Amino acid sequence: MERQPPAALTIGRVRWWTHLVLITGYLGVSGAPGWARGAAGAPALSHSPGRLMLVGTITLAVFGCVFGLAWLASRASRDELLLRWRSGFWTVPMGLGYSVALRVMLAMVGVPILAVLVLARVLTAETLQRLVPRVEVLLDVPAMRNDPLYFWLTVTFVSFVMAGLREELWRAAFLAGLRALWPQRFGSHAGQIAAVVIAAVIFGLAHVTMGWLAVCAAGLLGVGLGLIMVRHRSIWPAVLAHGAFDATSMALIPWAMDQLQHLRQTQQL
Repeated sequence: MERQPPAALTIGRVRWWTHLVLITGYLGVSGAPGWARGAAGAPALSHSPGRLMLVGTITLAVFGCVFGLAWLASRASRDELLLRWRSGFWTVPMGLGYSVALRVMLAMVGVPILAVLVLARVLTAETLQRLVPRVEVLLDVPAMRNDPLYFWLTVTFVSFVMAGLREELWRAAFLAGLRALWPQRFGSHAGQIAAVVIAAVIFGLAHVTMGWLAVCAAGLLGVGLGLIMVRHRSIWPAVLAHGAFDATSMALIPWAMDQLQHLRQTQQL
């Protein structure tokens, strides 16, 4: 194989550095509108179906521009971005099965830890309630409860497109940048797992507006989704798993918030 000249290698690294900076920077600033709306007392996805679609469309357009610029810089291939649909029809049930497995994984990790902390009196019931993810930063819970269109948009468009597709494209692009810039460190199987963990930490921190419990849960979820992508060399099982996970979680939000409110009222008696 003909060795590339140093100048070509340098240009290639500059291209991939541009790609990685753009992709990483996007996640760093993508929460800015949510921060601003949260400071104003409004959920990031607004109060009505029409405005939810508007916010979602703008979010996807901004991500599409950043992702496109990153691709123009690196010219990453379809395989480098894990875009091939590899398992035919079985990708769909596989993704749905993985969503169940991810929920079980989170429960197996999270519930024992919380139980130990409560039994050790490190966490009280009152403190635990304060750790509950602040979903109102993201969604209008009363609108989910009272507006069927708003509800179904959150469990379809928000869950599968804004979360599942957009965030797994981000993860694939981030992992591709690490592999291209440091092939000896992140090119092996163990190196890819390390890259997945790095991506998961960044992904988790992007949820800080919802609270630290949400950060930890999103980080663990990111590890699972990244491992699915590495295992199948494709984003699509992870996209479906992520979408199904978020859809079931969001569908349960009104019920969960009602139960939390009931618990608070009971403790006040």
